[in-house]
Amino acid sequence: MAEQAHILAPSILSADFLHLGEQIAACESAGADWIHVDVMDGHFVPNLTMGPLIVEACRRATKLPLDVHLMVESPERVLEAFAQAGASHLTVHVETCPNLHSTLQEIRALGCAAGVTLNPGTLVTAIEPVLHMVDLVLVMTVNPGYSNQTFLPETRPKIAVLRRMLDAIGSPAWLEVDGGISVQTLPEVRQAGANAFVAAHAVFAYPKGITAGIEALREALS
Repeated sequence: MAEQAHILAPSILSADFLHLGEQIAACESAGADWIHVDVMDGHFVPNLTMGPLIVEACRRATKLPLDVHLMVESPERVLEAFAQAGASHLTVHVETCPNLHSTLQEIRALGCAAGVTLNPGTLVTAIEPVLHMVDLVLVMTVNPGYSNQTFLPETRPKIAVLRRMLDAIGSPAWLEVDGGISVQTLPEVRQAGANAFVAAHAVFAYPKGITAGIEALREALS
């Protein structure tokens, strides 16, 4: 686990792809900790987004860890491609992994940090058997598929439960949240026990620009 207490991970889902490299560089200069990449296949979630080529481009644009969230069916088919493209973390959904243990083992074998996530409607008990294996647990605080959705307040208790579960086994895994994270909602999820925060619209569509958006989120943590 990294030394810092909290992680800010701008999600390029809301970035201007015409200027992607510049915007990632702006995030890094502003003090972002990770760059979050949302991969969607148009099947598990309705949207279709980016593949290994975008991860490869992000890897060239920054030295920051690339936090790759695989919202795809049969993620085991693409793990190697994303690892080779430069992913630092690979996070898979419990809903898409019938052999979750072996999928997480494969991620580790590829040299990436292993993450597991669950949708708002999925019970935390679904990932309890693998908590000892993971470097990151991601709680979706919106239904995945699109950027700039409204935070679902009913996900706060789930964050709190997972914090207690991780603490009970002495896990150093990051507890990450993704969806509707803003200066208003970030303190709520932090209080519930999250310590890594994905923000898309709140960074890339911030009225005063990327640097000011990240500074505002950092201030909300203090």
